[in-house]
Amino acid sequence: MTESNDNRALDWFTPCRFGVLLAVLVFASFPQVILGLQTFVFRDYGFFAYPLAHFQRDCFWRGEIPMWNPYNFCGIPFLAQWNTMPLYPPSLIYLTLPLEWSLGFFCLLHLWFAGLGMFFLTRRWTGSNFAAAFAGTVFAFNGFTLNLLMWPSHLATFAWMPWVVLAVELAWRDGGRKIFLAALVGAMQMLAGGPEIIFFTWTLLLALWIQQLACGGNGAAATRGKMFWRFPVVAALVFALTAIQLLPFLDLAAHSQRDSGYADLRWSLPLRGWANFLVPMAFGNTWDTGVFFQHGQGWTSSYYLGIGALWLSLLAVPCVRERRVWLLGAVAVVAYLFALGDGTPIYPALRKVLPQLSLVTYPVKFTIIIAFVAPVLAAFALANVERIKKQLLLFGAILFALVVGIIFWTQHAPMLGDQPRAALLNGISRAEFLILTGAILLVLARKSSAGIFRAAPVALILIAWLDVFTHEPAQNPTVPPAVYAPGFLNQMHKLQPLPAPGGSRAMVTPMAAAMFVHTPLGDPQNNFLANRLGCSEDCNLLDNVPKTDGFFSLVPREGEALAFWFYGATNNNFPHLEDFMGISQITSPDRIYAMQPRTTFLPLVTAGQNPVYLSDADTLNALIEPEFDGSKMVFLPPDEKPLVTVTHQTSARILESKFTDQTVDIEAEAAEPSLVVIAQTYYHDWRVLVDGQPSPLLRANEGFQAVQIPSGRHHIRLTYADRAFQTGAAISIPAWLACLACLLLVKTKRWFR
Repeated sequence: MTESNDNRALDWFTPCRFGVLLAVLVFASFPQVILGLQTFVFRDYGFFAYPLAHFQRDCFWRGEIPMWNPYNFCGIPFLAQWNTMPLYPPSLIYLTLPLEWSLGFFCLLHLWFAGLGMFFLTRRWTGSNFAAAFAGTVFAFNGFTLNLLMWPSHLATFAWMPWVVLAVELAWRDGGRKIFLAALVGAMQMLAGGPEIIFFTWTLLLALWIQQLACGGNGAAATRGKMFWRFPVVAALVFALTAIQLLPFLDLAAHSQRDSGYADLRWSLPLRGWANFLVPMAFGNTWDTGVFFQHGQGWTSSYYLGIGALWLSLLAVPCVRERRVWLLGAVAVVAYLFALGDGTPIYPALRKVLPQLSLVTYPVKFTIIIAFVAPVLAAFALANVERIKKQLLLFGAILFALVVGIIFWTQHAPMLGDQPRAALLNGISRAEFLILTGAILLVLARKSSAGIFRAAPVALILIAWLDVFTHEPAQNPTVPPAVYAPGFLNQMHKLQPLPAPGGSRAMVTPMAAAMFVHTPLGDPQNNFLANRLGCSEDCNLLDNVPKTDGFFSLVPREGEALAFWFYGATNNNFPHLEDFMGISQITSPDRIYAMQPRTTFLPLVTAGQNPVYLSDADTLNALIEPEFDGSKMVFLPPDEKPLVTVTHQTSARILESKFTDQTVDIEAEAAEPSLVVIAQTYYHDWRVLVDGQPSPLLRANEGFQAVQIPSGRHHIRLTYADRAFQTGAAISIPAWLACLACLLLVKTKRWFR
């Protein structure tokens, strides 16, 4: 499978040259972002990634680790979310450089890094620089990877995937320092914070490890015995290195809304979805913001691999006699079947057997595996293209016939909302790319002309890039960086009072939240600014405005139950509950982009309430009753009754309260033992000191906090102290020091051969 040494055309793609070529392609795709003239804004980039980076940056420059976010859901864990990337070292790029430029650059840098990693992996597996360069280009530029640009954490995790596979395989084959190098590489992917991609990476590694144990390791120098223990050692080291992040995440997951019964089969790959691998604009329409989506698919705007990459990857499995190819082909088939979700009985049945899969939402995410496997298979086929000329023509003819059939399908049996003309033009252009790719592949297979042959490798890579670059309208609209300017909300609304931590909150009504999602404006810039005006999703972080909802993967279970009840009830007008939650600004009933003041809101810290003991279900019902008055009564779970001696409403008052991101200081005075209620999300990592002495934290009003104090004047201090983080730090810091020391001291061979 190795190319001849005198084949200069194919051997031209050295790592350095390919790195430069890939950088040129990245720049050609997004020059306005790299030059800082514009920035990404579409969907989760603007509504989630950028606001979270803004919050993290503020914490960084205050010298704080971002443990708790007080601005969303009345308070929510931040570091434990994992996909917030608080401990990922390359995050320093956007924490230290101007954010409106550096976050986009961070994403594009990982796009380049992804392609480079795939180059090294496939070069080792195929022995061909050219095949590796093609695979690296396809891995960096396909519809799925470009969709990931709106999620910096997912893109960073995906970019590390080939590096982890390469490093861990080298570790179990060669041992030595490569074990510690693999652990460090795996730790970097872990800290990037894409749980599903990490799960897929290590599942694929497990399959490769088992195959090599069973079949002798594809010529590995290691004995089966050494390979048997090296892989688990690497996995254990990765866990130790990242325990500082993993343990808080696992703790939050255990206390979140995603319990073992949680399941979300939305956005499965439709049964007709195979057609979009060939004609990406079949069976869908262009949204108001100019981005194309399949019907019923909202997670990814595309999973198109490129017609040439698909052709070669399909060709590899039956034509290349290599166990690794057969394994990867089988993995791709299984991933495709799982991606269909409830379209087949396979994946729902598997979730019943393995309830832990509930943490993986949206079955279409299994196309992540296909996006990884396909470039590798394409590289194997390309490295053997001279030997499979006959099969090449046969598979090309089949794909061409399928494209023609899909075009006919979209024109004569369109779905409601389809764009037949767009599908027609899209299908014709894919057929043209198929023909052009086939011509170049025939040149490479036959070496018909020395001059043409020397240009063919670069031409094939450029065509693969151009195919993906033009396969749909832009997946990542860009806008001027000024859309992220802080203070925009108050500048436009002049809010009085202005919600602030410890003071009051804003609330987006359920009707407004639904309209923001389902009726976007046509222009991406105006759409984002309108959402900022309405305090939608996590845009409030850009203006430091606390509010009652937000957009996060994991929410503490009690707080999520209250939010679901609050936002899902038929009658969404609960003024007494809104008063208790400190809502001073709420969406205007006739203008969803405007806020109107509320004057009856309570302070976030109150005292003297009468305790009433109710179950969680009864508490949720009682909170929305007209009789509820948060200044006079508080609902506690029955199991906390032994911790409370207060039996009635008391005379008590709050003299002063001060909130920071991770602490609350309260001065309270009471004529007799009393309850102090804090309208902040209850989470078990909050610790209470009353006059310096530990005191129980009570769960009040389903998902908020309360503390009992004795008579007299007292100082109450609440501190967010994540014990899982502290335990993880005690494991990870020595592990990093030990791995770095071993990396320097243990001898080994070259890293990449």
